[in-house]
Amino acid sequence: MTLALIDYQAGNLHSVANALRAAGCDDLLVTADPDAVARADRIVLPGVGAFGACAAALRAVDGLVAALERRVLAEGAPFLGICVGMQLLATAGEELGRYAGLGWIDGTVRRIDVAGTDAKVPHMGWNDVVPQVEHALIVPGEAYFLHSYAFTGAHVVATTDHAGPVTAAVARDNVVGVQFHPEKSQRYGLALLERFLAWRP
Repeated sequence: MTLALIDYQAGNLHSVANALRAAGCDDLLVTADPDAVARADRIVLPGVGAFGACAAALRAVDGLVAALERRVLAEGAPFLGICVGMQLLATAGEELGRYAGLGWIDGTVRRIDVAGTDAKVPHMGWNDVVPQVEHALIVPGEAYFLHSYAFTGAHVVATTDHAGPVTAAVARDNVVGVQFHPEKSQRYGLALLERFLAWRP
């Protein structure tokens, strides 16, 4: 089983790769090659940084978005987006302007609103993951978050609390995205990656 970890110069690749190997992935390919992505059995899209910069970096790799759409949306390969990799699933992001996302899940990524509370932005540290609907990959627990913008829209399967509900995970068919960092979430994160490796959506 080949897993493609997408390298588009916008993710914490080393830590994510190590976590995937620790979770049992024995055929991990760190790549931005559209042909390799088109052949992968599973795909993970990490992401660190601003939404617009990550979206531009992904689209800058010729043929990569088309390969992702074909392999994931048309052919049903299991997909996991992490942090900004999850946010890119949205229709648009409003960080430092308004930028188009992949549009795989209807929604918008906006700055977390903490007005009138003692909460700070960014939302940083350990917080609860609270499932809103049943999903094979998302279970109750505590995970590590680091973000200033959050998804609002359809197909939210888990939330966390930071001056009110904040999206922690989204899912649609064979696509799952998590706002938290599994690679920094110790046993909870490792168990999530183990479930992803075994997932048959």
